[in-house]
Amino acid sequence: MVPLVVEPFSYSTITSFLTGGSTIRTDTHKLRQGYVAWQAVFLLLMMEVHVLRRLYETIHVFNYSPSARMHAVGYLTGLFFYVGAPLSLCGGCAVEVFNFLANLVTEFIVKGKNQMQVTELEFWQVVNPLFKLGWKHWIGAAVFLWGWIHQHQCHKILGSLRHSRQADEYVIPHGDWFEIVSSPHYLSEIVIYASFVVATGGSNLTIWLLFVFVVANLSFAAVETHGWYRQKFEDYPSSRFAIIPFIL
Repeated sequence: MVPLVVEPFSYSTITSFLTGGSTIRTDTHKLRQGYVAWQAVFLLLMMEVHVLRRLYETIHVFNYSPSARMHAVGYLTGLFFYVGAPLSLCGGCAVEVFNFLANLVTEFIVKGKNQMQVTELEFWQVVNPLFKLGWKHWIGAAVFLWGWIHQHQCHKILGSLRHSRQADEYVIPHGDWFEIVSSPHYLSEIVIYASFVVATGGSNLTIWLLFVFVVANLSFAAVETHGWYRQKFEDYPSSRFAIIPFIL
């Protein structure tokens, strides 16, 4: 592994970019790599905001029944998804990240802990590149926030239903996007993942595949839920669609 290390140690362009290295200002290819890296950071930050809100809702918003259970297949699917989704968002620079980590481990093995270079990051140095991303990223962020807010509102409505009914009683949810579709929390999830497509300008095939998977999976679940509602309640609003207004 020793021949992989050169003096001075050559850092990955991602690290050079994140630490303000001069290499990105003199090489167009490396500048492009830096742009892809910061786009991935931008998408991962949105994903982090989404997942942290879901964690908060799981603890403080939803009031799960003590007898509630999740099938093992569903659990494993969810686990796989929330590992695969972030990897899809940063797929454009995954190889470079792997190479950087491999080089960093090699340097640590060869030089030892005491000889490792200490990298210091300033807050503005990290945040500044995010504000230099293109308009499509901020439109994507606006779409993300739109879906994010509505999903939280719909989850609050669902969470409040258990407080207002008996344990074995089901009621029709009302309010927010529940007035137009039966599964607005699924619709807003689709909007959230559509924002990733918008933020990349629709140029990333991996993110398109992620979006298609989300749409297909949630549409199937929403149709099942919609059918259950209509079978359960005779007075269920006939104007409501399953998940996508005027389409499905």
